[in-house]
Formats: sequence, structure tokens, C-alpha cells
Amino acid sequence: MPYMQTPSYGRRAVLSMVLAGGEGKRLMPLTADRSKPAVPFGGKYRLIDFAISNLVNGGFRHIVVLTQYKSHSLDVHISQTWQLSTILGNYVTTVPAQMRQGPRWFIGSADALFQNMNLLDDAQPEHIIVFGADHIYRLDPRQMLDAHIASGAGVTVAGIRVHEDQAAAFGVIEQAPNSTKIAAFHEKNPDAPRLADAPDQVLASMGNYIFSAEAFRRIMSEDAANEDSKHDVGGDIIPAMVSNGEAHYYDYRTNHVPGEHAGEDHYWRDVGTLDSYYEAHMDLVAPLPVFSLYNDQWPIYTQSITQPPAKIADGPTAPSHVSNSIVGDGVIVHGSAIHESVLSRGVVVDQAHVSRSVLMDGVRVEPGARLMNCIVDKNVVVPSGVSIGYDPVADADKYTISEGGVVAIAKGTVITP
Repeated sequence: MPYMQTPSYGRRAVLSMVLAGGEGKRLMPLTADRSKPAVPFGGKYRLIDFAISNLVNGGFRHIVVLTQYKSHSLDVHISQTWQLSTILGNYVTTVPAQMRQGPRWFIGSADALFQNMNLLDDAQPEHIIVFGADHIYRLDPRQMLDAHIASGAGVTVAGIRVHEDQAAAFGVIEQAPNSTKIAAFHEKNPDAPRLADAPDQVLASMGNYIFSAEAFRRIMSEDAANEDSKHDVGGDIIPAMVSNGEAHYYDYRTNHVPGEHAGEDHYWRDVGTLDSYYEAHMDLVAPLPVFSLYNDQWPIYTQSITQPPAKIADGPTAPSHVSNSIVGDGVIVHGSAIHESVLSRGVVVDQAHVSRSVLMDGVRVEPGARLMNCIVDKNVVVPSGVSIGYDPVADADKYTISEGGVVAIAKGTVITP
């Protein structure tokens, strides 16, 4: 049964702010000329589409996207994709760094929020949703907001259980006994406390927050005046609010998204590295994916581009074989073998072999070429006879190799045989 909104708030009482200024250094070369939230994902989406889709599906349609780093492609995507009905006052709009607090760019996620405090003056919200722009997940924000209001928290932090070996990568929530209060917040600490009922797990922050407007104004102003702060939401804002006793957590396991089934619910992945980005794609192509793109009750929206349907044809010497793969609009597979791969819009694979790889829009793989364990950015031509992903030493001379051995090829790279 679909979740029913309680009458404790109105949609106009909520302003959603999406933090989309991330540089994404660990995703290079995919972020060489685009911001991290603008990186393509899943054959047709951008990373930011997941956060905005969650908000829009939940009915929160007053959304500002705070941008900074190499934001042009992100700005274009938002303007061409997220055009909501204005007759009801709905909007998704980008807000670039405007130096409202002096001649400086954003110096942290908290500073980005502080420098846009004027948006609260315009919207006059009671609550502020702050979501990151570069995670893959589904979450019904209505349920999180109801929990936030019921607790009386100044801020509510969404938490997910992860294995203890990931404690150093996330902010970790230490739970107060018999309460949703946060007893302590451990930012990227490998020795952060484990969960009492799961000694090999920690409760990690998902980077999603809901603030009361009053607490938001106060804590952001206090942080801006603190010269010792790094002006980071996870590193500074949340610990300060924990010290004040006004920070609570929201257990992601209690969130139930319409249309999700057991085994694919409560999926969340921070695709901050090439390996995590690659692994998230491999999650999509599994026969029973742990995250499904095919939920029409909670769709992920993106730009609609008119292209012909995909075509799979036999070649002159061999039939095509495609298994456990996602094949986007406009793709042509001709006499080729495709296994556990994502072929984005307009990809052409002609009498070639592609295995466990992610090919972005417009990639062309010519006869006799082979790709394995690769991420190939837009508009790259892989010439006939070239093999990539089979010889780590040779590949390292030409391309970026992740810690996990994934070969990443930058957009527009000219590959020579």
C-alpha cells in the first residue's frame, strides 16, 4: 500500500537543497570536465537524477541545486530535464556560487549552505531537506520528515548499516540507548563504535539530512563565525549539533519505498571512487539485481532524448550474444558478444567482444576489438584489433587504472591501434 502523508506539514513548508558542487577527484578521469553529480550512470541517467527523483516522488518540489565545480553540463542537464509545473509553484533550479558572503567560493558543504541563507528568506520554510547529489538509492523523504518532526530534532541524519571496514570512509553514528538521539558522531574513524546487535557493522551517515529552519539558521551562522571550522556538514555541523543534544538519526531500514521488493530494498551506494562506480553498475546487470531501475511506482527520472530502439543483429561470421546486460536506446550490436555490461545510448559494437564494462553515450567498438573490466567515457572509438583490460601493465601506460584493476578511459580519448 502506498505511503500516505500525515497532515503534520505542508509541501510549501519544506525547502530542499541538493549539494552538487563536488569535484569528484577520486572519479577522475570521469570528472575531468564535469562535476561529480553530472557523471552519467546506468545507461541514461546522471548521478544527480537519483536524489532529485526521490524528492520529486515524495512530493517535495521546491528544490535548489547548489553548484560550483565545472557545473556547465550539470546546469544544462537540470535545465533540460527538470522542468516542473510552475502553475503550482514547483521548481528545480541551479544556484551557482554567488559570493554573497564576500569574495570567495564555497569552502565546504556547510559554507555552501550558509552562503545561500537568502533562499530561506525567500521561501520561509519550516524544514530544510539537505541531500547529497551523488549517491545511488531510493528513499521516501516523507517518512524521514515525519520521523524528524516526531522526534523534535534540530537535525535528523539518515543512517545505513555498513560493514566495519567502511568506518574510515564515512561519518559514523553512535546511538544513544533507547532513543533515536545521536550520542556521538565519528567522522571517518576506523575505530568508531560498532553496533551492539551487529558487532561487525557500524551505522554510517548517508549524507542526507533534515533540519528545522530555526536550528539551520543558528548552526550555519555559528559555524561561519568559527575560524577553526572546516565548514563541513559531516565534520563540523553534525558534531556541533550532537554536542547540543539536538541531533537524531533515521534508520534507513524503516523506510519503505512503494514498488520495491525484498532483496532490492534499502540499497545505497556512495559512488565516490572508480571502483564503487563500477561495482554499482555490476549490481545493475545481475540477473536478480540488488538495485533495480525498473520500479514504475518510484521511477528515476532523467532527460528524454529521442532515439531509435536498440538493435541486435547477427554478423557475417557469427551471431550476436548478449547476456546479463543493459542495452540503451539507439544501441546497435552487430555480430558481437556482450556480457555483464552497460551499453549507453547510441553505442555501436561491431563484431567485437565486451565483457563486464560500462560504455557511455556514443562509444564505438570496431571489429576485432575486446574490452574487459572497462569504463569508457563518451564518444571514444575503440579501433579494430585493440584489446583493453587484458594487460594491466600495457593499459597503465595509456589509461587510468583503479585500485581494483578497472580501466577508465576519458571522454574523447583517441585510441591508437
